[in-house]
Amino acid sequence: MSKVPKQKKEATLGISIIPVAITVALIGVAILKYGADVHIPLVMGSVIATLIAVYGLGFTWKEIEEGIVNSISGTMQAILILAIIGVLIGTWIGGGIVPTMIYYGLQILSPTFFLAASVLLCSVISLATGSSWTTAGTVGVALIGVAQGLGISVPLAAGAIISGAYFGDKISPLSDTTNLAPGMAGAELFDHIKHMLYTTSVSYGITLVIFIFIGLQYRGSVLDTTEINGILNAISEAYIINPLLLLVPVIVIVLVAMKVPALPGLIIGCIMGAICTAFQGGDLGYILDISNYGTVSETGHAVVDELLTNGGMQNMMWTISLIMCALTFGGVLEKSGMMAAIANKLLLLAKSTGSLILVTAVTCLFVNTLCGDQYLAIALPGKMYRNTYRERGLAPRNLSRILEDSGTVTSALIPWNTCGATMSTFLGVPTISYIPYTFFNILSPIISVAFAFFGITIMTLEEDPASEQYVRPMKYKKSPGELEEYVQSYQKAHGMNA
Repeated sequence: MSKVPKQKKEATLGISIIPVAITVALIGVAILKYGADVHIPLVMGSVIATLIAVYGLGFTWKEIEEGIVNSISGTMQAILILAIIGVLIGTWIGGGIVPTMIYYGLQILSPTFFLAASVLLCSVISLATGSSWTTAGTVGVALIGVAQGLGISVPLAAGAIISGAYFGDKISPLSDTTNLAPGMAGAELFDHIKHMLYTTSVSYGITLVIFIFIGLQYRGSVLDTTEINGILNAISEAYIINPLLLLVPVIVIVLVAMKVPALPGLIIGCIMGAICTAFQGGDLGYILDISNYGTVSETGHAVVDELLTNGGMQNMMWTISLIMCALTFGGVLEKSGMMAAIANKLLLLAKSTGSLILVTAVTCLFVNTLCGDQYLAIALPGKMYRNTYRERGLAPRNLSRILEDSGTVTSALIPWNTCGATMSTFLGVPTISYIPYTFFNILSPIISVAFAFFGITIMTLEEDPASEQYVRPMKYKKSPGELEEYVQSYQKAHGMNA
């Protein structure tokens, strides 16, 4: 006798909130009470969601497993890029490329424009390393000390440091969040970065102007360069500093402009980093070691050693594993229809493109606040709204942009978020004290939503060069039949799951 399959039930909002609420509680306890990572709470949340899906909604384990696999496989390109980025960071530090960028960047400081210069310096370092945490925890600490010597408000200095650090983190192709956002939205990495520049450049420009204006009150102060000189000396003693090394990031940027795909472009950057490492005196064994495990700086200067101990493929595994845990949770919610139930309620408020992007931004902030992690604030809304953006004829890069404009930067504004807690610890400033001065982080979601409501730089699927061969021949219309046909062809061409 054949086994009759269970009758599936439609997930209601009440049922859907249960696993979300429990997972949020588990994450909160793990972070706030035990200072633990969120990986295991996410796995536990996935188990709870699976039990509800199987025993409450009538799904089979095979169906749930299929949803998890599809969820993870959709971001394999981003995961591969993250692994390569680990290699690139290791070789760029070992080759003296990152140290050279830091060395020259530190020399732009001046008493009058200390705050604006701090923004610029942290932007350069974060752009080079792809890490806001590394930037704030090293040079940021040094800048806080300099600010204290100048009599500059420490929370104000912290706001400048965080603004610059998150600008670089947000647009650097080396950043894990910059790779995760397009992976979640279904956009290409460099298309995502270029599309972000429209809103990011406005937020960044306003931020610089504000800090320049505020900094004028400190005109005439004498800059205590003792700490900065210590860093410069330690770097110059450990590495051969040569402006020619700056050609490496320039070449990578040129490759990006020439539309070289992300993986080949980054691999070329790794090869150039390896050559520079040999120039610094490293042999093949050392190059292989730093590619896998990263560099370990031993200059004797604490700040420099912290800054230049980084990179390696293995060091990216923590981030990759967290992403996979988040996608497992998201995959269960998506396959069972629980994510759709939550999203549909929120989408009732999204009548226009502007309101859709506003709802996405609010969702990112909501996840950042409740789940306490920026990766979740990108991954979960990305999964929730990915199909909705396509159904409304919007290019995936619109979604990836607001995920970063809201999910990445607002993480530092939540005291119990991993980013907010980390920034506060590194800089010795309570999160609530520096929030009013993190102008870039505050402005980014506001500018992005404003652009959406005014229709500025909002790209449709028809205008998306990545989908030109599918859209333009059919003269894209928003009828349900044509839209479904287009979405299926677009997904198939880009290796996406429906």
